[in-house]
Amino acid sequence: MERLPSLFISHGAPTYALEPGLAGAQLNQLGSVLPRPAAVLVVSPHWMTRQPEATSSPRPRTIHDFGGFDPALYDMSYPAAGHPELAARAIELIRAAGWQSPALNAGRGLDHGAWVPLMHLYPQHDVPVFQVSLPHSLDSRSAFEYGRALAPLGEEGVLVVGSGSLTHNLFEFREQHAGEAEYAQVFTTWIREAVQAGDATRVIQALEQAPHAARAHPTAEHFLPLLVALGAARSVLPATVLSGGIVHGVLSMESYVFGQAVPLETQRQQAAEHA
Repeated sequence: MERLPSLFISHGAPTYALEPGLAGAQLNQLGSVLPRPAAVLVVSPHWMTRQPEATSSPRPRTIHDFGGFDPALYDMSYPAAGHPELAARAIELIRAAGWQSPALNAGRGLDHGAWVPLMHLYPQHDVPVFQVSLPHSLDSRSAFEYGRALAPLGEEGVLVVGSGSLTHNLFEFREQHAGEAEYAQVFTTWIREAVQAGDATRVIQALEQAPHAARAHPTAEHFLPLLVALGAARSVLPATVLSGGIVHGVLSMESYVFGQAVPLETQRQQAAEHA
């Protein structure tokens, strides 16, 4: 089987499910051109646990883990099948990497960090999905190593997805913004350049070295899935950038494919418009 790449997806606010914009259009195209996976594994900041867990329900429910948004969001569901066997395989790999007491969780469903972007990536919900939790103890280096533990799944038909946000300052998100915050643009450009150079070390050290890192990520949980996805790739390059822009003034929707160059029509159109 051809090795699958790994993805980092910026999932923005829950309203992304209703307002796909450029980022959603790119995810939709990406899902149509990637090799068809046996399952999607999602690591999300909205499921953090003491020890690693993996969802093992054959029919995971849709979790509406947010409040105060458009009522239409609470009527949405993502009724994809789960994949208990591959979830068990993920736990096996995590245990072999030295993590203590990883476990399967048959009651956990899909949080919005999983189902919201998947509404655009696989809108027919016809690819099985399971989640692996994000341990509370992770830092940048250990998040990368956590992804390394999951890397063999890429040869076994699993598309590993780290779902987070390239910039994530909730305090500023709740404010009103007339335009895009410059710091979010600068931080995004710095990460993009590191990814395009194949410089994994630079990305791992971003929260210490990147300009405006503390403002872009007052807490690290939405950045760590990027490092999990990076670790799950055998190589950063070739890399594909999905430049989804900045929404709500401060949320960068930029996403990455690690390990595969993917031509997207929206990117060709953007290039033509700027020519």
